[in-house]
Amino acid sequence: MLKELLNVAIKASLEAGDEIMKIYNRDYAVDYKKDQSPLTEADIASNQVINSYLEQTNIPIISEENKQLDYSERKKWSRCWIVDPLDGTKEFIKKNDEFTVNIALVENGITVLGVIFAPALKELYYTDATKFNAYKLHVENSEQYEDKLFHEQDKLIPSPDNKDLVNIVASRSHIDDTTLNFINTLKSKYDTVNIVSKGSSLKFCLVANGKADIYPRFAPTMEWDTAAGQAICEAVGLQVIDMTTNKKMFYNRQNLLNNHFLVTKND
Repeated sequence: MLKELLNVAIKASLEAGDEIMKIYNRDYAVDYKKDQSPLTEADIASNQVINSYLEQTNIPIISEENKQLDYSERKKWSRCWIVDPLDGTKEFIKKNDEFTVNIALVENGITVLGVIFAPALKELYYTDATKFNAYKLHVENSEQYEDKLFHEQDKLIPSPDNKDLVNIVASRSHIDDTTLNFINTLKSKYDTVNIVSKGSSLKFCLVANGKADIYPRFAPTMEWDTAAGQAICEAVGLQVIDMTTNKKMFYNRQNLLNNHFLVTKND
């Protein structure tokens, strides 16, 4: 069953990515929500595609672009999809290619599978149905990919431990004083501290793929920003820790706004 749901999520992400790219490569209008975050045609088009796939599973959906149900209703759900149809809208508007489609399945608050597709980069990141492995696939054709999934050479492998060097991934749009202070504390522990910048949920993918060692996040994020990335990181043995509770992040909470968190290796 989970394998079938994973395949639905992958198909949805790829088709949504196709719709996003049609808009990316032409002129489009930018609106703003009440919180002043940007909204484009691509956000809406991607959401429509993803909903058309996920609704067929009869599993409820939490999406950034859907109307949010009250927690009194959501708390009854044992499982749900958590979706960001276009993560990194600011990156999309800047045309730097670092935006993604995020789809995760959650059971009793825990991520069980995740898919991240970066359509401009043609990079698909995904867990297997057991969340014991995660993979990266370059997708040239969104309709011809199934025989290319789950190949050993595509497995994501975190970086090995290095006591002399640490690579920190930080947001292009959201680096702040708290993050800089965190970086400075690491400089007292390592000979070399490198900062790797990336937009959207690709920051999770950098750590999962061994391109960075740690991702501290001290700026606001929502559940749909992180669920798919957390699934991918956990599938390769990393942990995503809520800095308020000091436990791994759980989902479909009463408040969909995340606390600050840290992506790192297990102790």
